[in-house]
Amino acid sequence: MRTEQLEYIAAVTRLGSLRRAAEELRVSQPALSETVRNLERELGVDLLERKRSGSTMSAQGRELLPHIASVLEALDRLRAAAGEQHRISRMVRVGTVNAATVPLLVPVVRDFRATHPVTQVEVVGVQQTEIQRALREGGFDLGLVNHLDGDDVPAGLETSRLLRGRPVVCMHPGSPLASRPAITVEELLREPLVAMRSGYVMHRFVHRLLAGRDPVFSYSTDGAEMGKLMVAEGLGATVLPDFSVIGDPLERLGRIIHRPLADDSTHVLLMLQRRKGDAVPQAAQDLHQGFVRRAREMNGVSAPVAPTACTVGA
Repeated sequence: MRTEQLEYIAAVTRLGSLRRAAEELRVSQPALSETVRNLERELGVDLLERKRSGSTMSAQGRELLPHIASVLEALDRLRAAAGEQHRISRMVRVGTVNAATVPLLVPVVRDFRATHPVTQVEVVGVQQTEIQRALREGGFDLGLVNHLDGDDVPAGLETSRLLRGRPVVCMHPGSPLASRPAITVEELLREPLVAMRSGYVMHRFVHRLLAGRDPVFSYSTDGAEMGKLMVAEGLGATVLPDFSVIGDPLERLGRIIHRPLADDSTHVLLMLQRRKGDAVPQAAQDLHQGFVRRAREMNGVSAPVAPTACTVGA
């Protein structure tokens, strides 16, 4: 059982319909409905009565509602207590998918260190779903995640768009593909491919790009940083957002290069997320602003602005 399942059913009960709850939570109605059905299967009861005119709480659901509310209230108290302990400590925890963060993260942390010499920054590389779960539960202060255009933004998180890029083929300078101005899918299929493990946005993108076809040989790795190292050693090519490659130390040293994908218009968004409504420690606020300023510099915009919540694709 997940916290979001209880939050979703509470929202449906409060708003009186799946549609209104989906709009408030910023998730698709089918995704919300499936989440509620999973909770019903786990509990063994029908929480909602589904009719053509809409969904309402069932009699069994109404009996369980006080228990659901009690669990959510207890979680809020736990988060508040954890947040207070975190504010007292001198640490900011950042979760990152490690798919686009070296050119962005390293300068930000370096500048933050200069102004916050006694505050430790803990950077944890995990998958996107784990980052968002830890943000909701208070385990991370900030999260750096990738989205494809059209992806839903999870409820309960404030999201700022940092970078907007395109998928590119990252390769060794000696690769046969290096002479090409752009790489077609057919050319990519003829090369060994270093793919991201399932659960990463770029795994999902490449799976869609190849449309079920298999490359001549493939590796699977957990995160872009290891993928770029494997490319630098000549093991194959990989597909990453351009902002993951441009300015990377390996690119600056001439160990890796990149080429655009032919006939592809996909955009990848690097997003900075944090939990909504929390009393954010000043150090975490300052680091958040540092990411926004650095992203604007990378985008060629000099004047920093405060981060604002946004929806992917907006």
